[in-house]
Amino acid sequence: MIRKDNYTLPGAKGRPMLIDVTYDDVLKNAPLVIFAHGFKGFKDWGTHHMVADYFARNGFRYLKFNFSHNGTTPDDPLNFADLIAFSDNTFSIELEDLDTIIDFACSGSGMAAAEGVFLIGHSMGGGIGIIKTAEDSRIKKLVTMASISGFRNLWPKQSEVQWRLQGIIYMHNSRTGQQMPLKSSLLDDLDSHPLRLNIPAKAAAVKQPWLLTHGDADLTVPLAHAEELHQAQPNAEFVIFPEGDHTFGGSHPYASDTLPAPLLEFCDRAISFLRG
Repeated sequence: MIRKDNYTLPGAKGRPMLIDVTYDDVLKNAPLVIFAHGFKGFKDWGTHHMVADYFARNGFRYLKFNFSHNGTTPDDPLNFADLIAFSDNTFSIELEDLDTIIDFACSGSGMAAAEGVFLIGHSMGGGIGIIKTAEDSRIKKLVTMASISGFRNLWPKQSEVQWRLQGIIYMHNSRTGQQMPLKSSLLDDLDSHPLRLNIPAKAAAVKQPWLLTHGDADLTVPLAHAEELHQAQPNAEFVIFPEGDHTFGGSHPYASDTLPAPLLEFCDRAISFLRG
C-alpha cells in the first residue's frame, strides 16, 4: 500500500519546513528521492503528489518539502500567505534548507535512514540542486527538469539599479495575481558568494551521474539554459522533450487523475536513470 508520512523541520532562521514522504509500505528502505521545487513553487503544487505516487509505485521513497522562505505557511501550505518570509529569501537560505533536508534523510531520526539520496530539482530548485550536488557526496545522482543556468536570469539585469535604490522589487505571479516582494538582500547574497552561487561553474564540478532534461517549448526558462548547463558539464545525459513546457504539462490546480504525457515520459526517463 502506498503511504505518505508528514514531518515538520526547522529550516533557515528557525522557520518551519513541511515535508512529506510517499512510499510503498513494504519498501520502507527503498532508495530515497528528494524533490526541490522552484521559484513561486511549493511541494503540493499541481501534479507533484501524482509524481510522488508514481515514483513510490516504482520502488522509491519520494520526499517533497517546502523551502522555509517560499511564502507558504504550515497553516496555509497551498497559498503564498507569508510574503514577508518570501521577501527575505536568498539562495544561500535555500542551500541551507536543502542541507537540513539531506541531514534529516540520512540520519534515520524520523524514518529509515538513507545511505545516500537522489535529487530532483525543478527550475530554480534545479539551480540549487546543481550547486548542492557539486558540494555534497551524499547526493548519488542528480536529475534536473527545466533548470535555470543562472540566478540573475530570473529578472532583467537593468532592474537591479532601481531594486537596490528602493531596497525591494515586486515579481508578478500570473497565477495568483499577487505582487511578490523580494528584498535587495537577494542581490547582496549573490554579490557576497559569487563563486558558490555560480551555477555553470558548479555544473562543471558535478561528478555524480546527472540527467539534464528540458522542454523545447519552455517559455519560462528557455532551452538555452539547459544548453549552457550541458556545455558546462558535457558528461550529463541531456534529454530534450519535444513540445515540453516549463512544467512538462502540469498545472495548478490539476484536475485530471492521470499524469500529462510529457510529465509521465519524464518520470519514466528519470526512474530508468536512477535505477541504472
